[in-house]
Amino acid sequence: MLSILWKTAPLSSTQIIARLDTRSWKASTVRTFLSRLEKKGVIAVEEGPDGRVYLPKISREACVVQESQSFLNRVFEGATASLLVHFAKGKRLSEKEVAELQAILNENKRRKQS
Repeated sequence: MLSILWKTAPLSSTQIIARLDTRSWKASTVRTFLSRLEKKGVIAVEEGPDGRVYLPKISREACVVQESQSFLNRVFEGATASLLVHFAKGKRLSEKEVAELQAILNENKRRKQS
């Protein structure tokens, strides 16, 4: 639902339901989820001319940072190296991906030496 709001906001719950691909979400489920997102401070609710509309309070980038850190802490006990090793071993990386990772590691190493 957040990806929908990041693309086009504000939207009513009816408009959100219409954009939820072909998944058959019940209106009550969508409204419950929106309510939870509002309570967590992730989305805002405003009164529009046709009723309540929803809009994101945080950017996609901020959400990715927050959720990535939460995942890292929960699953890998905060160990970034373990996370990288797990994903690198589990998936064949392209040459471009390897080069990007190498550049990040090299930059990290330079910063530590400074």
